This record gives sequence, structure tokens and C-alpha cells, in this order.
Amino acid sequence: MGEMTSEGSQLSAGFDLSQFYQVFFEEAGENLDRMEQLLLELDIEAADDEELNAIFRCAHSIKGGAATFGFADVAELTHQMETLLDKLRRHELQPTPSMVDVLLASGDALKAQLSRHQTGAGSEVDTTELLFNIRAMVAGEAPPAPVAAAPVVTPAPTPAPAEPVATAPMAANGERCLELTVGPLPDPSVADNLVDLFKEIVDLGKIEALDGGRAEGGVRRFKVTTRSSESELLDLFTFHVSKEHVSFKPMQAETAVVAPPPAAEDPGYGFFENSPGAPSTQAATPAPAKPAAPKPASRAEARTGGGAALDAATIRVAVEKVDQLINLVGELVITQAMLAQNSRGLDPVVHQQMLAGLTDLDRNTRDLQEAVMSIRMIPMSTVFSRFPRMLRDLAGKLGKKVELVTHGEATELDKGLVEKITDPLTHLVRNSCDHGIELPADRLAAGKPETGTITLSASHQGGSIVIEVRDDGRGLNREKLLKKARERGIHAPDTLTDAEVWNLIFEPGFSTADEVTDVSGRGVGMDVVKKNIASLNGTVEIDSAEGYGMRVSVRLPLTLAIMDGMSVGVGEECYILPLSSVVESFQVQPGMIKTVGTSGRVVEVRSEYMPVIELEQVFHVPRFDFEHVSSIMVVVEAEGGRVALMVDELLGQQQVVVKNLEANYRKVPDVSGATIMGDGRVALILDVGSLVRRSRH
Repeated sequence: MGEMTSEGSQLSAGFDLSQFYQVFFEEAGENLDRMEQLLLELDIEAADDEELNAIFRCAHSIKGGAATFGFADVAELTHQMETLLDKLRRHELQPTPSMVDVLLASGDALKAQLSRHQTGAGSEVDTTELLFNIRAMVAGEAPPAPVAAAPVVTPAPTPAPAEPVATAPMAANGERCLELTVGPLPDPSVADNLVDLFKEIVDLGKIEALDGGRAEGGVRRFKVTTRSSESELLDLFTFHVSKEHVSFKPMQAETAVVAPPPAAEDPGYGFFENSPGAPSTQAATPAPAKPAAPKPASRAEARTGGGAALDAATIRVAVEKVDQLINLVGELVITQAMLAQNSRGLDPVVHQQMLAGLTDLDRNTRDLQEAVMSIRMIPMSTVFSRFPRMLRDLAGKLGKKVELVTHGEATELDKGLVEKITDPLTHLVRNSCDHGIELPADRLAAGKPETGTITLSASHQGGSIVIEVRDDGRGLNREKLLKKARERGIHAPDTLTDAEVWNLIFEPGFSTADEVTDVSGRGVGMDVVKKNIASLNGTVEIDSAEGYGMRVSVRLPLTLAIMDGMSVGVGEECYILPLSSVVESFQVQPGMIKTVGTSGRVVEVRSEYMPVIELEQVFHVPRFDFEHVSSIMVVVEAEGGRVALMVDELLGQQQVVVKNLEANYRKVPDVSGATIMGDGRVALILDVGSLVRRSRH
């Protein structure tokens, strides 16, 4: 698992830490995401103490874990970040945009380093320039500075320190004596791992046994001399013993610190790169006051939801286990439907108790199904949180000023859909920034504020989720689109409606960019966006007003696993129509169906003509009563169009478990999946979008 320092290797020899690797990498990833979000939201002109403390804690948590596991490169970079962040939160330095840029770049480097350690592959990440820039900023210099002027903020990362740590002068720097009580433990010898910990991580301090190595009632007692706070020690100790078994109290002989640290230097950072301890330098205050430093971060804690409470209220479960649970619930739903169908012929008087039990089973199955499905639902904030950083970098590259506004971050969507919708949304946001938002000078000339706004919103509408990407930029130019389409040989008469003209941008290879850049212009984006969304049974709609902006609406089902459907009968076959696509159904009257040309047929519904599709012919359904004529029509809509489907009967409406037909058999035209009905028959789920496209051709 990547390269380990000698200290980390020796520590692992005494205690197997590999079982905690995955937890560390997940928590480090969460801390990096949180740190990036806080940095992007930071008000440079009036930096908030709570926010600076929260950013510092993120870096410190990563450093502590990295040092414990022996990832020296990660510990070194986060330690230097801590140095800069500590000076910022002490108001010894004023935050600047270049500091935010360097910290964001450091976060990217940390992600690359962690990925390398996690996978064991990839080349070493070069952080020389980042470290130099951070040290220059800590010294109050503007990077890049001459190499010779790099200040000595911390010792260079070496396997062993060149000078002793626990010496008398360090007592003036905040060293304290604590009585550590560990237990009661089933196996008191586990506490010896803490002694080994202090031996391996030299800068942590000193530890001495107060009980002569003999446990009393499973409890061990130690004297600890350290500059780290109790919370920092506790974070490290929990790799060996649980928090509940650890307690601290000041030693009776402990005395207050006599001399404050010098104001010009930052000796609180005079520890080695692999140390998980945080800085505890103080300005002319007694040392015991230091552990209370994180407490002022009440507002930041409220924003993060409270780290300790979150750990206690959540549990990490592998996605495979959740998927297995959903599949089992799906089978239970099918079994319950079979029981319900087979019980219809029972006498309710004779089998009253059984039928009551089946009714309870129906209700409980539906409740269980909804509860299990909610496990896979995650908030849209996980998608939206990716865009502030991306927009910041892209706007800077394009020389534009852009503000991102988000609404409905708490709206939940199936995890599988969230993963697949991220790339299409990323392209739409980049498109808005590149094509939509004008340069600041152009916006001012048009009477707009120089900062453009891109709005991301998510909301539930019926059984779907609607995600919108809006901008207040230049909008689409109808004439330009028509001209580009004709240049590409696309049939584009002037009679096209605005909606049809806007949809031209979904044509393969179509682009309105005047020149090809590394951002856009190759015409390989919007058609892929539409195909990806269509593969999720979703739709895309565009609305635009030239000079005012553009809106792209993406409509998706809440989940791909279970859906509400209407079952219809054609001959002896049963088909499922997604209920979200069904508009209405009606009885066919003589003369309603008109023939167009040689084979086309349309039906008039309230002065609107729509194509007629006979499912019997589409799927070649065998029929033995040759004189029977389908007499019911179901109107469905998708992709901005409507068609009327001719069926024999409406069988009912129910929730169905969607099975992937392509994975188990092969792709079938006009079919999006299959399900198992209550009587055990397999019913095909129709792809309404494909049927609408069929009618157009």
C-alpha cells in the first residue's frame, strides 16, 4: 500500500494497521472535500475564525492519520499547510487569493498522493514547488521568491530528529504532564501499544508507567509528558483502544508555564514531519488553555453537522450489500404479488384471517420497499459540490467572472443515477460558462452586472427529479444555429419552431464555437449528454431567450430499480408502460383514426393529431382470434412528442421491479427492461422515447 516510512513500518510490526487503511482513505477524502468547499466559500476580505479553524482541523486530521500509517509525503505536505493555516487563524497573516490557490493546489496534490498509496500504483507526486510557496507565504513573502530566501519554518522531513524533543526548554513551549488512565480492558497488555506509539513517534512526548506495569482491575495508569492536546492524543490512541477506555487528568505536580513563546517565531511547529500532534503554541497564556482552542468553532461545527455526532449516527456499508438487499426486497415484492393474485379466488368468509394477513403483508412489503430504496438515495449536494471549484478554475482561465447559485441540494436521487448524471451535468455547466456567460466588458456594455450567474437547481416533480442548469448569459441565437445547421447539411427550414431550433445543438458534431479550444468547440458534447440522459430513461429540454440566458432542464426517474407502471394487454401478452409517461387512455370510436399517405395513421384528440402505433404489429404479437380489433388507446409522451398506443385492455397499475434485459439477454428495440408479474409471467417494459422516435420516422 504505497511506500511506508521506517517509523510506520516498525509501528505496523507491533500492531496491524492495514485493517484501518480503507477507513483512513475514506475519511481523508471527506476531509479534503470539506476543506475545498470551505476554501471556496472563504471571504478573503473578512475571514471567519470558525471557518479558518474548520479548515485547519481538516488538514490536521489528515496529517495525524498519515503520520500514524507512515505516509510521510502526505504528513509533510499537510504539516506545512497547518503552519500556514495556523498563522491565518491567529491573524498573524492576512488571507490572500494566492494563499487560497496554493491551499487548493495542495488539496489536489494530497488527493494524488492518497490515491497513489491506496492503489499502490503511479509515480511519486512532486510537491517541491508547493512546499516552497507555502514556506514563502508563512514568512510573509509573495511566491515565487528566491530559493535562498525560503524561511526555516519546520525541520526538513527526516526519519530521525537531529535534536532531542523532550528537553527542559520545551516545557516553556507548552509541555504538560498528564495522568493517563486506560481501562478497564479485557487484556491490559493492549495498553503497552501506547508505550510503543510514543517510542516510534518521537515528537509525541514521553510516557512512563505509574503502576509498575501491573494492571489493577484491568486498568493501567501512565504519566504522559506532551505538547499535544488531549483530543489529539485521543484520536491517535483510538487505533489501539476505544475512546471510552481512555481518560486524562492533570498531574498534581504539574505547574503552569513560566515563559510565553517568543512572538517573532512559531516554535509550536518545531516538531517532526511525521508527528500526528497539532501545534500548541500560545501567546502569553497558560498551557492548559490550549485544548479549548477548537471550541470557538461553533458556527463551523453547525455547518459540518458536528463531527462526533455524525460518527455516532452513521455506519459505512459496502454498496454491494445495499444492492443485494434491494434485489432481495425486489424478489419479496414479486412473491407478495404472486400471493395476492393467487388469493383472489379465495372465499373471504372462510379465509378471512389469511386474507387479512396478506393485506398486512402487502402494506409491510411496500413500507419495507420504500425504506430500503431510501438507503440508496443520496442528496444532490454530492453532485453540486463538485462545481464551485471547477467553475472557479474555468472562469479564471476564460477571464470571466461567474457566481454559482444552487437550490435544492437536499433533493435526493438514486446513487446509481447520481454517478451517471455527474458527467452530463459537468458538460452543461462548462457549456454555460464557456458559451453562455459573456466577458465582463461585454456584460457591462449590455447593461448587465459584470459577474454572470449560473444557477443549479433540483426538485421533485411527481415521480421524477428535475435538474435545471440556468445562466444569465447571451442565450442561443436562432439565426446562427440555423446557419450552422445548413453548413453541416442538416435540413433546417425557417419554419422550425424555437424548441426545434434549440434541439439542433444535440446533433452529433454540432458546435456554435467559432474556434476549437481545450474547453469546447469540437461538437462532441451535447449529443453525448442527450444519449447518456436518455439511457437513464430521462429527457432534456432547452429554453432560451437571446440576450437574457438559457435554461436546460433534465428530467430523471428517482430510481432505476423500482417504478410505477401501467400494465396493458395485447393478445396473450402483457406490457408495462412507465406511469410517468402515460397521459390518458380512451375508447376508440369509429372514424377517429385517419390514414395519412399509404401506411401512416393518426388519431384526433381534442383538435390535436398524433401518430398511432399498434403494439401488435411492433412486437409481432401472435393472435388467434383474427377478427379482433384493438379498441383502446393509451396516449404516452416523451422527448417532447406524443403517440397513441393501440392495446386490447388495461390490466392495472402497480409498482414493478425493473430487471435489466440487456445484461441478462440482449438489447431489444423499443424495450427498456423487463419485470416479473404476480402470476410469474415476464412482462416487457416499453421504452416510450424509442416509440416516439419510431413515429417520427
